[in-house]
Parts: sequence; structure tokens; C-alpha cells
Amino acid sequence: MSPNLVLVIVVGVLFAAGVTLLLERNLTRVILGITMLGNGVNLLILLGGGYGGPPIVGLTPEARMSDPLTQAMILTAIVITLGMTAFLLAMAYRSWLLTGHDDVQDDVEDRRIMQRAERDEGLEDQDSPTPTPATSGPAAGREPR
Repeated sequence: MSPNLVLVIVVGVLFAAGVTLLLERNLTRVILGITMLGNGVNLLILLGGGYGGPPIVGLTPEARMSDPLTQAMILTAIVITLGMTAFLLAMAYRSWLLTGHDDVQDDVEDRRIMQRAERDEGLEDQDSPTPTPATSGPAAGREPR
């Protein structure tokens, strides 16, 4: 059985919105992104299982039965998403208590890397290389002692 086009579009929208929210620095938006991404994964697994009746032998014909493995996988994914959401909510609450906001700040090493990249980019933008002490000035022609 082929999946419904509307559900496939909903999966794509959930994935796109979830990934977009995951890239934010606000922990509340990260939590919403993980929740949306988890719901998108659940719907994708459900679409992979196909449509049909309940997986009870004798109640429905075998050809119209849905796959019980996908339903078990969705239940597992719901529990994992709930655990991740609870952990991130606790982390966001702790951050809000300590700093008054839940924004993630840059790390010291991240700042160092950004400064190094800006410095290297600034050197590439110059037209001519800067003279070094060994190639200019009064001691340029002499050999070192």
C-alpha cells in the first residue's frame, strides 16, 4: 500500500521545522525541535508499517493487517523522546535559575577559534604581505651571528 501524500508532506515539514529549531541557541527552541523531530520520526515509522487493521490473528484478514513491529518501534521512540525532553527541560530550568535565561553561550575555545579565523581571514584580504624584521631595515643584509 502506498503512503498518503499529505502524511509524507507532514513528515517533511516536521523534519524541516525540527532541524531549524535545533540550530537555535535558546534551549526552549531546542526542546521544541527535538519534540518535532521525534514526532516526525514516529510518523515516518508509521508510514513504513503500512495501513491495515489491528494485528490480531482471526479478527481481520491477514492481507489487511498492519505490521506490529512498527507499532512497537513507535512506542519505544515515544519513550526515548519523552526522556530526552525531560532531561532538556531540567537542563533549561537549571540554566534559567543560574543565569536568568536559557540561551547557550559561546565556549571560550569557540571564541578563540573564531578570533583565529578572523585573524587569518584578515591576512588573506591584504594586497601585499607585511614586511618581516629579517627582510627590511638596517640589519636586512647582514648574516646572523
